[in-house]
Amino acid sequence: MKKLILASISGIALMGLAACSDTDGTTTQAVPDNEPPATTAPMDATPPATDPAAPAPAQ
Repeated sequence: MKKLILASISGIALMGLAACSDTDGTTTQAVPDNEPPATTAPMDATPPATDPAAPAPAQ
């Protein structure tokens, strides 16, 4: 019985250690300091208005 409890506690501790580890295989790349950030065009705040009484276009 003691072996079963010890094995269970060891397994739970191993899972906890694996879940909290820092090495997950991902890498990040730094952006060079001399390169300006990419700019994007601003989006329209509201979509173009449509007439709700107009019939739907045929497909």
